[in-house]
Amino acid sequence: MRKSATTPRARAADHLPCRGPGSAMGSAPAAGSVRARYLVYFQYVGTDFNGVAAVRGAQRAVGVQNYLEEAAERLNSVEPVRFTISSRTDAGVHALSNAAHLDVQRRPGRPPFPPEVLTEALNTHLRHPAIRVLRAFRVPSDFHARHAATSRTYLYRLVTGCHRSDELPVFERNLCWALRADRLDVAAMQEAAQHLLGTHDFSAFQSAGSPVPSPVRTLRRVSVSPGLASPLVTPQESSTQFMRNRQQGPRTGNNRQKTEGR
Repeated sequence: MRKSATTPRARAADHLPCRGPGSAMGSAPAAGSVRARYLVYFQYVGTDFNGVAAVRGAQRAVGVQNYLEEAAERLNSVEPVRFTISSRTDAGVHALSNAAHLDVQRRPGRPPFPPEVLTEALNTHLRHPAIRVLRAFRVPSDFHARHAATSRTYLYRLVTGCHRSDELPVFERNLCWALRADRLDVAAMQEAAQHLLGTHDFSAFQSAGSPVPSPVRTLRRVSVSPGLASPLVTPQESSTQFMRNRQQGPRTGNNRQKTEGR
C-alpha cells in the first residue's frame, strides 16, 4: 500500500469482533424476503487500483470496491449490494486483510447465502486476479465494519542500496520503497519511533481536504527492525545442466523456490 507516492506499505489486518451464530441477524424488509448482513475479509495488490474505495461516474480510474460490487451483482440481490469498507487505502497500497460489510437480500422464499457460499460466489465472479475474498461471516443487521474495527496494523518495507530502479528484483517491485542509501541507522529509527506512541494529532500527515473528521489517533505499538529480502529472489538450486523436457512446477529463482504459501 502507498499512502503517498513515496511511502509504500502493506496493511497487515483490520481486526473486528464477530458475534456467534446465536446473535440476531438480518432484517425482514418484506414478507418472505430476508436481508442478511455479512462481514467479509478480503485482500488485494493495490498496484492497479486508485485505492480501495469505489470510483463513481465516468472516470477512468477504478477502485477495489468497484470490482467487489460488480461481482456482487451476480448474486441477484433484490437491492443493489454496496460494500462499506472498514479502512480506506490509497492508490498503490496493498492489503493483506481489509474488511467490509454488505447486505444481500434474496428473493422471497430463498434463504440467505451460507458464508462459505458467499465467499466462493464472490471469488468466482471477481474479474481482477489481484483481489481475493478470504472469508465471510453472518453478522447482526446493525453491525458496521468501520465503527466496529478495534485496531489496524500497517507494514512499511524499505530496501537499501538501490541506486537505480532496475536494480530492484522483480519480485519486490511495487512492494517496497527503494532507497539509495546503503544502510539505515536502525537504532536511531527505533528510538525516534517511540515518540509516536500514544495519542497524537496527526494533522501534519493528513492530505489537504481529507474527509476524515478527526486527525487524532492512538498508536499502540511500533517497531523498526532489519529484515531479509523476499526468499523468492534467492536461487536455492544449482546444476550444470537440466534434463530435456523436464517437468517444471510453479517455481521461481533457479526453478527451485516454490511459490506455494508465499
